[in-house]
Amino acid sequence: MTRLSGIDRRGFVTGILVAFVVPAGAGAQQAGKVPRVGWLQPSQPPSGGYANFRRAMRELGYLEGETVRFDDRWAHGRFDRLPGLAEDLVRLNVDGIVAIGTGSVRAAKEATSTIPIVMGSSVDPVKAGLVTSLNRPGGNVTGVSILAPEVSAKRLDILKQALPGVTRVGVLAYRANPGTAEQITAIEAVAASLKLAIHLGYVERPGGYAEPFVRFTSERVGAVLVLTDTVLSSERARIVQLATRHRLPAFFDFRAGAEAGGLVSYGIDNLDLYRQTARFVDRILKGTKPADLPVEQPTKFDLAINLETARTLGISIAPAVLFRADHIVE
Repeated sequence: MTRLSGIDRRGFVTGILVAFVVPAGAGAQQAGKVPRVGWLQPSQPPSGGYANFRRAMRELGYLEGETVRFDDRWAHGRFDRLPGLAEDLVRLNVDGIVAIGTGSVRAAKEATSTIPIVMGSSVDPVKAGLVTSLNRPGGNVTGVSILAPEVSAKRLDILKQALPGVTRVGVLAYRANPGTAEQITAIEAVAASLKLAIHLGYVERPGGYAEPFVRFTSERVGAVLVLTDTVLSSERARIVQLATRHRLPAFFDFRAGAEAGGLVSYGIDNLDLYRQTARFVDRILKGTKPADLPVEQPTKFDLAINLETARTLGISIAPAVLFRADHIVE
């Protein structure tokens, strides 16, 4: 049997200790250095997406304060604040930035060409000039493209199926969001084929939700479609309150909207979306370059119906839509 010298034994034992001490999620990070991950979002906390992202990171072995540190920046509905917040994260020399929404991704990209940027969501990153292509993003940006225009258009189709008697639909949109225009274009194209009249209601500023609902009531819309938007999503409780006051069924993107009292939600499974996002961050922290990670699109969608809200509003939902629901809120 080969004997180890004193120096060899010390090196052997040290190697074993390092193997056990370095966390699985640390990857290519320098020994002893806790990676820092920035989070940039246009809305205000709390955020269901952020909570799901943190949960997904824990599932991958990242523990706050031990194997990762999170630095959060929130624009509180002020998209004009995003560039300054992105620059703040760059000054902190974070190891990666998770940017939520096209506006956040663009602000982060303009602030740095070297720090990896993971899109937690983006409407069309190729059209927006954020990546070269989905398969070969190039540069320092990759992540998840959420297909918001297509999903919003599909949500309008579900609205018509669920409430076939509706002929006028109010569309709640946050004007400052750069992804709003594409969603409206997709919705208007589908509305024409469904013979639906679309009435746009823009939220012009943080907190300005009451005015669009007054307009919806005066225009006698039969339901409200809430666009996919991080600011609107964070204000779902206020939107539901206004919709209930005006006796209008509201259709949201994420299931949390139906759980909060909206009539129907259809969209990407939020937890699955941020598990995708976390996997991008994990691979980048382990040394993979963003340019080598193709942009992904969601694969799991969710239809939820709130029957309690239907009873409150005196609405009957078409049985065919009820049958297809993934979740029923009683």
